[in-house]
Amino acid sequence: MSRNYAGLSRERIIVEALHIISGRGLGGLSMRRLGDALEVEAMAVYHHFPLGKDQLFNAIAAYVTSPTGTPLADTAAEEREQDGGPDTTEAVDPGPWDARLTDWARTYRARLLEHSGALSLLVHRAPRTPVQGATHALVHGAFEDAGLSGSGVERAADALYSYCIGSVIHEVRHQDDEDAPDAAEREARFGFGLRALLRGLAHPER
Repeated sequence: MSRNYAGLSRERIIVEALHIISGRGLGGLSMRRLGDALEVEAMAVYHHFPLGKDQLFNAIAAYVTSPTGTPLADTAAEEREQDGGPDTTEAVDPGPWDARLTDWARTYRARLLEHSGALSLLVHRAPRTPVQGATHALVHGAFEDAGLSGSGVERAADALYSYCIGSVIHEVRHQDDEDAPDAAEREARFGFGLRALLRGLAHPER
């Protein structure tokens, strides 16, 4: 097996891990199997993830929940973020608040569907990375622009995250049903629910 690790990166490891999860399920992922797929020794994977599978799982969760794929920092930087280090990343978007959230939610849904085999990781993991910080700023800023403040912003953000993740889980769970809607209808149903949710969150007193 090759000992040339020059082409090995954290992102390449994560992408290959997702391939394994897609084919074998989360339980089918091991550091040895991952090393074999990458044609390196397992220790090469540990070089990038010295804390082992738990650190790898955190990185996978961060990658999956990033609309564009998390720009993966070095290990020391990632650990500082996981420990609650400062995040100065800001998201700036001048568009209408509901259009910003709709664009984000549709992209987030597509990302979760693309890597649906890793959905179970999100139950217990909420990685803190610059990309997640930017998402937080985007979502909270949009709800503030909608006129919400204080705990109302937090509640609205929780409702939006819950809707996106819950709808994807429901979609994946029933995608093989005999009467399952086609892709266009599934997307239309997501959009219908999203519009209703945003209207309700913008006017919670109604």
